[in-house]
Amino acid sequence: QCSGLYASVTAGSYSAVEGEEIELTYEFTNRSNSNLELIDIKVEGFKKDTTLNLVLNPNEENKFYTKIKIPNGVKNSNPYWLNEKGSLGMYAVKEQTKRGRPESSAAMNVKYNIKVNDVSIPYITTVQYKSVDPVDGESFRPFVIIPEVSVSIVDEVIIFADQAEKEVEVMVQAGKAGVEGKLNLVLPSGWKSNPSHFDITLNKKEETQKFKFKLTPPKTQSEGNLEAVVEIAGKKYKNEVIWIDYDHIPVQTISMPSSAKIVKLAIEKKGSKLGYIMGAGDKIPESLKQIGYEVQLLEDSDITVENLKKFDAVICGIRAYNTREKMKFHQSKLMEYVKSGGTYIVQYNTAHRLKVKSEELGPYPMKVSRDRVAVEEAEVRLLAKDHPVLNTPNKITEKDFDDWVQERGLYFPSEWDEKYTAILSSNDPGEPARNGGLLVAEYGEGHYIYTGYSWFRELPAGVPGAFRMFANMLSIGKE
Repeated sequence: QCSGLYASVTAGSYSAVEGEEIELTYEFTNRSNSNLELIDIKVEGFKKDTTLNLVLNPNEENKFYTKIKIPNGVKNSNPYWLNEKGSLGMYAVKEQTKRGRPESSAAMNVKYNIKVNDVSIPYITTVQYKSVDPVDGESFRPFVIIPEVSVSIVDEVIIFADQAEKEVEVMVQAGKAGVEGKLNLVLPSGWKSNPSHFDITLNKKEETQKFKFKLTPPKTQSEGNLEAVVEIAGKKYKNEVIWIDYDHIPVQTISMPSSAKIVKLAIEKKGSKLGYIMGAGDKIPESLKQIGYEVQLLEDSDITVENLKKFDAVICGIRAYNTREKMKFHQSKLMEYVKSGGTYIVQYNTAHRLKVKSEELGPYPMKVSRDRVAVEEAEVRLLAKDHPVLNTPNKITEKDFDDWVQERGLYFPSEWDEKYTAILSSNDPGEPARNGGLLVAEYGEGHYIYTGYSWFRELPAGVPGAFRMFANMLSIGKE
């Protein structure tokens, strides 16, 4: 910067695979009156070394090109903290010298020597990819090494509530031109796929194809991981290349194993048609569709006394009473729906900025607090073992709370009217029992349920017991 030297090395593509030949463009411009001379250039990790002894005259562009071949066995670009499998809440770093670095080393560096007023000084620059946008002008992104093929399973969790087969979609993208191989699924014991494999041919770099397998579950409850693998010339590829692209940061490239959780549930349910009032956003509607429910997202105009009658149950999404201004107008209609025989399930809300008073969230008073259970392995105790919500149509036991993710629940009510029945109790180590995480009340001919348990995390994660418990809540009061 002090010498006014512009030095740039760019690749002809932003990515390459091992064995691929790429072209590099070197640009050097001396934007000063200093005496500068380019002595030599070396691409680090490659044998090729160019001796130039090129005088860089002031304000004169110097541009030249070379071709290099990416060596076999080169590591793919990836954040170093993702190269090893971590534990809960922790990354694993095998190369300890990298700990604390904000990012991984560049895929390719170029070292060159510049003589400045007869003093030779070494410099290192990173190879980048340059493009020109009609709006943004010149833009740069890191040059990266990627696998020969990227494979990804479209759905992260696939739930089977019965023996019916389901389609599993797999996307395959070529990292280079001319990819030929075989795609197959690696399944847990008892699961079957049809067909057993696909032959794939991708003629162009970045060409993408979609393949559909039909998956059949075992007859008994089962869960495990599904992997998609592409085999090319005896080498197996099972990673998905993920590009994280935002205007305010350089493009990030991540290569992660592509897998999906597959779950065959031993589950019974009653009712079929559900209404869902979306709040701050969650994936529960998609999860419930996977086990056979028909779910309609309700707009404000859909929430009328007459329209609500067609639903077997209505579910309120997380923090809907915090984020939807018109909930204060809908509350009386929803309570009328319950009174007439409906089931209304309200998921957690914060006490701050409620659109209705806390004591008016349900048909009887309650007080939402900041109580939570953050430890996902915390014991869950069944307080009302004979209550229908723990027995019909699925018999719920403590085992249904195994393998939960991230937390038990949050913002439990701390006070409630005696007409509510507290169903479950749990607490973090050293804290008092939190009994308000699941409250059920009869109101008129129907049922009102308030729950702070984190169904919005457990159902999308495919936790079997969470599905069984949620199905019981939806089924309450139904023959």
